[in-house]
Amino acid sequence: MRDPTSLAFAPLADAYRKVGRTREAINLCREGLARFQHYTTARLILAKAHLDDGNPEAALAELGVILQASPRDVQAHRMAAEIHRKAGRWEEARQHLERVVKLDATDRESRLLLDALGAEGRAEAASPLSRVLADDTFVTASMGTLCLEQGLADDAALIFLRLSRKNPGDMQARARLEEALRAKTQKRKGP
Repeated sequence: MRDPTSLAFAPLADAYRKVGRTREAINLCREGLARFQHYTTARLILAKAHLDDGNPEAALAELGVILQASPRDVQAHRMAAEIHRKAGRWEEARQHLERVVKLDATDRESRLLLDALGAEGRAEAASPLSRVLADDTFVTASMGTLCLEQGLADDAALIFLRLSRKNPGDMQARARLEEALRAKTQKRKGP
C-alpha cells in the first residue's frame, strides 16, 4: 500500500485474516487505525483478527471502542455476545443479545440464543424432559450428549448451560453448549 490516505488497508487486512495471516492483519489494522481512528470497519476487522489470533480480550477491547462510538452497531454487539458467551460470562452475553434483538428484530439466531440464556438452564414446561430436568439429578454431560444425539438440541443446550454455570471452568461443558446452540439454531433455520 503506497497511498497513506487510502482506506484499502481494511479489506487487505481482512483478506490476510481470512487466509490465516492474523499477525499481519493486526499490524495492518493498527497502522491504518493510527491514521483513521474512527474507521469502524477496520476496527471490527481488527477485533476479528484478535479473536482469530486467540486473544478474545483484545477483540473485546476493540468492540468496546466501536460500541462507545456507535452503540447501535449490531455486528459489534453480536460479536461481543459471542465472546462473552464462550467465556462463560452469561449476563454480559445476555445484555449484548438483548441489544441485538432490540436493534434487529429479524435476527432469529440472536433471539434463540437470548431465549436459551434467559431460561437459565430451566426446561420449558412443553419439553418432554421438563420433569426429569427439574432438579440436577439428570443434569449430566452424559444426558446432554444423549439429548444432542437424539436431536433434542434445546434440552441439550439447557443441560450444558446449567453444567457451565455450575462449574465455569468446565471447558468440555462449554464446548458442548456451543455445539448444542449451533444445532439449535440450525434446526430453527432449516437445512
